[in-house]
Amino acid sequence: MPPPPPLLLLTVLVFAAARPGCEFERNPAGECHRPPAADSVTCVDLQLRTCSDAAYNHTTFPTLLQHRSWEVVEASSEYILLSVLHQLLEGQCNPDLRLLGCAVLAPRCEGGRVRRPCRHICEGLREACQPAFDAIDMAWPYFLDCHRYFTSEDEGCYDPLEKLRGGLEADEALPSGLPPTFIRFSHHSYAQMVRVLRRTASRCAHVARTYSIGRSFDGRELLVIEFSSRPGQHELMEPEVKLIGNIHGNEVAGREMLIYLAQYLCSEYLLGNPRIQRLLNTTRIHLLPSMNPDGYEVAAAEGAGYNGWTSGRQNAQNLDLNRNFPDLTSEFYRLAETRGARSDHIPIPQHYWWGKVAPETKAIMKWMQTIPFVLSASLHGGDLVVSYPFDFSKHPQEEKMFSPTPDEKMFKLLSRAYADVHPMMMDRSENRCGGNFLKRGSIINGADWYSFTGGMSDFNYLHTNCFEITVELGCVKFPPEEALYTLWQHNKESLLNFVETVHRGIKGVVMDKFGKPVKNARILVKGIRHDITTAPDGDYWRLLPPGTHIVIAQAPGYTRVIKKVILPARMKRAGRVDFILQPLGVGPRNSLHGLRRTGPHDPLGGASSLGEATEPDPLRARRQPSADGSKPWWWSYFTSLSTHRPRWLLKY
Repeated sequence: MPPPPPLLLLTVLVFAAARPGCEFERNPAGECHRPPAADSVTCVDLQLRTCSDAAYNHTTFPTLLQHRSWEVVEASSEYILLSVLHQLLEGQCNPDLRLLGCAVLAPRCEGGRVRRPCRHICEGLREACQPAFDAIDMAWPYFLDCHRYFTSEDEGCYDPLEKLRGGLEADEALPSGLPPTFIRFSHHSYAQMVRVLRRTASRCAHVARTYSIGRSFDGRELLVIEFSSRPGQHELMEPEVKLIGNIHGNEVAGREMLIYLAQYLCSEYLLGNPRIQRLLNTTRIHLLPSMNPDGYEVAAAEGAGYNGWTSGRQNAQNLDLNRNFPDLTSEFYRLAETRGARSDHIPIPQHYWWGKVAPETKAIMKWMQTIPFVLSASLHGGDLVVSYPFDFSKHPQEEKMFSPTPDEKMFKLLSRAYADVHPMMMDRSENRCGGNFLKRGSIINGADWYSFTGGMSDFNYLHTNCFEITVELGCVKFPPEEALYTLWQHNKESLLNFVETVHRGIKGVVMDKFGKPVKNARILVKGIRHDITTAPDGDYWRLLPPGTHIVIAQAPGYTRVIKKVILPARMKRAGRVDFILQPLGVGPRNSLHGLRRTGPHDPLGGASSLGEATEPDPLRARRQPSADGSKPWWWSYFTSLSTHRPRWLLKY
């Protein structure tokens, strides 16, 4: 055969060289050719759920990855990765990294032209997020190659995070040209509080939302603002924290501190504060500034400086909300005397419902049954000290008697997390507010201060998994407006430090041998007679002090599993301890009931799930990366979904 003409040979060589790495689309014959010119691109509506919060509404086909339809995009390994990236990285770099990937999978289209995302944004995120990928033994995704799919500012790039970093909508702008980060250190009426919380959630829509847990007796919404990388969802392994203010209507400092904290978290997140971003990406935080809005209105009518010691303390029914919860502490003392009896997750006694139960109290209890809270603080006023359970004395006749819980050491650590960084609580002057608590380090067991029954903190501990402390913010219950900024400066670091303590102790997932989560499994710690239970997804969090602990997981129908855990003194991140339970025998397993006990009649609507239950997700059955050179633990998930195995995710 004669040699091919030089021109034909050159064409063949060019085709062979271009085929393996074709950056453009291929025709049905497999030939690679350049897509239509930028000025002839047709823009279409963006229809990807994972990218629904992108900073633009239109994209085009083919995409930068040469996907030609929505069906192809949604079936791709790249899109699947974006959909589960938050779970894989345990909240780190979210939602920034997801939005960056969306800019490649569904490129921005406007005015018939495609705009590429900025290279410097990609480079900044890669530097910040690479350690998270290394931690799970995953390669940096090829489609987030900062030089291939991104461009420079000189070439007209755009910031894919502009909506995440953006300010208020035009019709929500603050008056007088004030910057959106500005916090008004003033008292807020109910209407003002609602506006500030909703405006804050609007500014930080990617990480915040507002929702109501019910209404007060006079019909005011009990409004919560939540901060999370995925607002509205309980995420696997992400602990839940709640902070509650204004339980007593005339104790208003806590109400204002939480309003300021909401604005601070939003602004600092948008400004790129790494501490706040890490906190919001790994923790779900719920702030209820006012549990007693009706009582506040009574106190506010008298005004700061004129308010009496009790005016507005109670709700509109004349009930003290912090005396209105079920008395489970008396039942605990009774059960503690019975060998082998469980003294945790104590059910609400039927006779409690025969009395007068405030709608605010009922809303809080239902809220606690809906979300698997791990940590909580209620903010009060009238003194300067942090108290912790039990609040009701072991001997009811004793008004002051040290009455510790089985978790006394942990409660002292939680209390110190707040008090030790509060400048006034650490002030050595005996003449200061709360000077009588100076020798105790400004923390005290509640019953050792004064005993009362029906308190919210005792109820948290004895009915749920949640550990709650009570913070007295100052000796003036309704401080003047000029004192609010100083109060904020004194409490800001304490609030942050306290919330961060939710990442102490251990956390993990309890599952069966098939990787299916076991909900309501019990987590026992030897020497501490107080168990916690797993959420519907099988995850749990157990606050523990440093030291060596024997931890046991068990559930009806399964064998128990025992593990030894050592927590170093300076450990600030919860240790990961997973359990795989083996079924007993070959017969049908007993249903997992009875661990969260309720009486035959439950006005709260029954023991609802501790979170939004979802279908089992293989990604949630976490295992540590293999050390024997085999594929990482997440590999089987991706290979089970598609014939196109994403080998580009493998580092080796």
